[in-house]
Amino acid sequence: MANTTDSALDLQAQISNMKSKNGATVFDSYQTSLTGRYCSPEMSQLFSQRSRHSTWRKLWLYLAEAEKELGIETISDEALTQMREHLMVTDQDFEVAKVEEKRRRHDVMAHVHAFGEVAPKAAGIIHYGATSCYVTDNAELILMRDAMDLLLPKLAKVLHNLSLFATQYKSLPTLAYTHLQPAQLITVGKRAAQWAQDLLFDLESIEHVRSSLQFRGAQGTTGTQASFLEIFNNDSKKCDALNALLCKKAGFPSTYPVSTQTYTRKVDLIVANAVAGLGATAQKIAGDIRHLAAWKELEEPFEKDQIGSSAMAYKRNPMRSERIYSLARELMSKPASFANTLSDQWMERTLDDSAIRRIDIPEMFLLADAIVLSLDNVTSGLVVYPKRVDARVQEELPFMITESIIMKLVAKGESRQEAHEQIRVLSHQAGSQVKDEGKSNDLVDRIRNTEYFKPIWAELDGMLDARLYTGRSAEIVDMFCGEGGVLSKRLEKYKGYIAKAGVSELSV
Repeated sequence: MANTTDSALDLQAQISNMKSKNGATVFDSYQTSLTGRYCSPEMSQLFSQRSRHSTWRKLWLYLAEAEKELGIETISDEALTQMREHLMVTDQDFEVAKVEEKRRRHDVMAHVHAFGEVAPKAAGIIHYGATSCYVTDNAELILMRDAMDLLLPKLAKVLHNLSLFATQYKSLPTLAYTHLQPAQLITVGKRAAQWAQDLLFDLESIEHVRSSLQFRGAQGTTGTQASFLEIFNNDSKKCDALNALLCKKAGFPSTYPVSTQTYTRKVDLIVANAVAGLGATAQKIAGDIRHLAAWKELEEPFEKDQIGSSAMAYKRNPMRSERIYSLARELMSKPASFANTLSDQWMERTLDDSAIRRIDIPEMFLLADAIVLSLDNVTSGLVVYPKRVDARVQEELPFMITESIIMKLVAKGESRQEAHEQIRVLSHQAGSQVKDEGKSNDLVDRIRNTEYFKPIWAELDGMLDARLYTGRSAEIVDMFCGEGGVLSKRLEKYKGYIAKAGVSELSV
């Protein structure tokens, strides 16, 4: 009873916390599904208003510190101290900024004013020499960098999961498909290794974009540094030194050599192409899992009390893979939006990039985060049904061995073209029996009863071992996923994270 009471009190406290000042709860206004259902708390927090505007304050502090270090005497130590003491934007600060923005219709100046109220000794030097994009653009670069830092280890964990899975099933024969029709055999592990290789390409693309990311720095209103040149009495070296100091404080290697009022929106498109590539891979993997689940060969994790269908109680729907597929569809649409934003930046900048980037940049990373979390959950608990896999192999295996039969007959002196024709006729007869009459595949029996094939009759039983037709599948898995293989070497830097990480729990 005590536990029940505690639970009830805890629930009441949660409900109370969800209420706003006017008594409304989060259920009374639109909430994005990404933050409410799908993505991680840390990614959601990174793109929160408090994170963004506190980053602005850090950037204003970096600018003031650097200007003072370069000889601007009007910036006092006391001003810097007050700025450092109020880097985190409080609820009260947001209220002040809200009033100011409504009055002045300028979000950056509203936050300059709010910062100045809590750091009055700095009020006159905050944003000194800067344009709005000093904080907005540099903050976006910081947030995208930090978002990639959150994303990459999680993606490495998914690769680790797939590596273990591929190794476990490296020798289990399964049907391969071309045109979604049964083709030659591979192994369950070989297919997973292909998934992993595609994801590795995504990891490497995002790593490259992350390592190539630069800072906008303090470039002035149209990228000429004219305001800073005036501050430093036409000393160009101090303008360069200012950016070098800002990069060091913010953790970037350098600034982009050429800037307009903004850093070029080409950067956003480059990032989006890399991150959205992950969406394409994820949709491919989820699609394969959905097909395999329909054939009852493989399933994603299914919890003890999970309900597949409200009407059909027996169903075990692949809802996690369907979620991945759905989120990936949205993520893959983002590069087109970023491309349009880039192409519409007239001359040195137009403000029609602002509203859409407030949506696109956070959503891009929230989507990617949600997809990777779901992929981790799915790949940590994939269930294979070997007997079902083998049953489907046996349905098609008689067709699979026909190429070997042709080669054996030719080796015994028969015409390749005649052997092909004989096999073709019998194969179509057996196929008709399967499709038109609903009977089993009797191609092997037809071969045994056709005199032309007598030279290889004695070898037929030995040819019906599916493991003979998977080629180098197991070897390929070992080379890519095995100890010392390609994947293990590439994931070396993420070993610490992978060792500590558990299975990603989905909120709903």
